[in-house]
Amino acid sequence: MKVFGIAGFSGSGKTTLIEKLIPAIRARGLRVSVIKHAHHGFDLDRPGKDSWRHREAGASEVLMLSGQRWVLMHELRGAAEPTLAAQLAILSPCDLVLIEGFKAAPVPKVEVFRPANGKPPLWPENPHVVAVATDAAIDTALPMLDVNDPAAIADFILDYDMQSFIP
Repeated sequence: MKVFGIAGFSGSGKTTLIEKLIPAIRARGLRVSVIKHAHHGFDLDRPGKDSWRHREAGASEVLMLSGQRWVLMHELRGAAEPTLAAQLAILSPCDLVLIEGFKAAPVPKVEVFRPANGKPPLWPENPHVVAVATDAAIDTALPMLDVNDPAAIADFILDYDMQSFIP
């Protein structure tokens, strides 16, 4: 599996870009998965539902499935957050895993950077940023990609030499 990151500050458009990259990559006949890191708590479940009640009762894992999808919810219950490598090991085989967040992970990343967001760029301090997707003219030696051209960004990601990166 090839692993490639999409990084940037909140509000820069990471999720929107990934949403556009997925069909651009699938159109090439490839299978793509996504791992999203959230810095805040989240819950896919709803209070009162059976699966929520099972978790509240103390289950370590609850697997829900239907004819359309399945999801495995694992409660950490005070344990450390799993590493990116551990998370990748859980995924079904695919051609590409896009990771959102994980700014410090040693995988190549495209930074989504919008000066209008008022946040500083990551690339001057982050050696894992290998290109910048933006809608503005910026001064960088890194390859600049048009954030509004997901097909070109998909090409860059799929053509990128991964040899120097090991997740």
